[in-house]
Amino acid sequence: MAQGQLKKTKAPATKLTQRIQTGNRVIKPKKTALLKQQTMSKKHTAGLAALTEKSLASRAGHLELLRGGKRDKKEKDAAKQAAALKGK
Repeated sequence: MAQGQLKKTKAPATKLTQRIQTGNRVIKPKKTALLKQQTMSKKHTAGLAALTEKSLASRAGHLELLRGGKRDKKEKDAAKQAAALKGK
């Protein structure tokens, strides 16, 4: 005759739903001249990307200034309030 209650079974472990993405595999060059060339090109491409980002950001900021941002809106509101106070 059984003594005590039956043990409950554990729930199955949850599986990872998202796949971990790995970057492209880079084969490093074996020759020192090619290794130096690769490091230089990597450095220069990073600099070019940074300059491109900076120029795009400055152009986007310039466009926002042309269109009129918060500052122009505040100046209009201040002018309206000043006109309303003079009218009283």
